[in-house]
Amino acid sequence: MVEVRGRRVVITPPAGAVAFVADVTDWTHDPWPLHGPVELELPRGAILEYAFLDAAGAPLADPDNPASAQNPWRPYARVVRLRGAPSPPSYPKALLGRVRPLRTGGRRIVVYEPPAGPAASLLVFDGVAYHRIGRLAHAAEALWRDGAIVPLRLVFSEPEDREREYRFDPALERHLLDDVLPAVEAAFGPGGPWGAWGASLGGLAALWLGLEHPDVFARVGVQSPALLAAPGGRDARRDPEWLAERYRRAERGPARVALQVGRLEWLLAPARRFAAVLAERGTAHEYREYPSGHNWTTWRIGAAEGLVDLFGTDLDVR
Repeated sequence: MVEVRGRRVVITPPAGAVAFVADVTDWTHDPWPLHGPVELELPRGAILEYAFLDAAGAPLADPDNPASAQNPWRPYARVVRLRGAPSPPSYPKALLGRVRPLRTGGRRIVVYEPPAGPAASLLVFDGVAYHRIGRLAHAAEALWRDGAIVPLRLVFSEPEDREREYRFDPALERHLLDDVLPAVEAAFGPGGPWGAWGASLGGLAALWLGLEHPDVFARVGVQSPALLAAPGGRDARRDPEWLAERYRRAERGPARVALQVGRLEWLLAPARRFAAVLAERGTAHEYREYPSGHNWTTWRIGAAEGLVDLFGTDLDVR
């Protein structure tokens, strides 16, 4: 049973539940043992996705809450939405631009080509998910039609080994620079300056590329970046914030950064500290927080604002 009392939410666990999991617990990584109802004070307009664990550690949906979170990773997740909670935008199903596959070695690439010649190109990590779930091409096209951003070419790149590649992998850098980017321009023609975009570990990879190659990836958009990571580390929840320190000390970096995070995720504090590093460096950036967690709801809500923050028609995109 869920009771909403203003910003306070009281969730009574069902029979058989022994732990509470949600974005605030990093799901099963830090579950909260149950000793009665779960009481939370949430941000205004919050969107909380949650579930329970049974004694065997298996996920348990809340049988008293019929509102599914529509979480592609966790079909058992339920959702609580406070008054004023934002919703992901809806877009027309059909695109005016072209979507075509491209092979570069063994890597799967899908390229969205806007109806008008692209003024800039954006490399998108976790491309299948951003294309199908995040609907980033639909967002970019709708924003362009409204005159909010320049026409964008989107290059959706799918990892071969996500855990390895997105953690400061020099082989990925070389493959992208030597194979993927030239192959895209050979197949589709020049597409203006490049940017990089990603979420979670993909956001970490985008920030790394922007730092290592600011002359190529001058604009970087990241959603919930996994900033708790270091070379050789494997725990994206407890490793040191190595990349933030690299940014702090670097002579150069990307010219513009769009940084987003949910207020109900474990990466909130690292994101805030990274935003402070960008401010101290004088890097042009927009930092946005959303009243939700580490999930596609947050990223779909924030995608349009992030694209405008990087490629808005009120900015010098060249």
